Amino acid sequence: MKTASISQVKNSLSALVDQVRAGERILVTDRGVVVARLEPAGLAPADSSGRLERLERAGLVRIGRAAPPLDLLRAPAPRPRGGVSIVDAVLDDRRTGR
Repeated sequence: MKTASISQVKNSLSALVDQVRAGERILVTDRGVVVARLEPAGLAPADSSGRLERLERAGLVRIGRAAPPLDLLRAPAPRPRGGVSIVDAVLDDRRTGR
């Protein structure tokens, strides 16, 4: 990914926009600190910056590689035990901040 300082962006915005239009992603820096990212607007949000791939490399998520098993999708949803209402449990969690 290309980087450009704020002064470079101010002086050559049109050229940088042309590069972004061609698919390039540009990080804008202010005194060496990244403050913005220029990227094509037409990409899907989850795919636009490789976010899922970065999260997977960091070990925070695991991207599924196969379709989920059909029996999992057809299985009935679990039922709460003891006649407890799921809605009441969620509302209680929200009230108590758990």
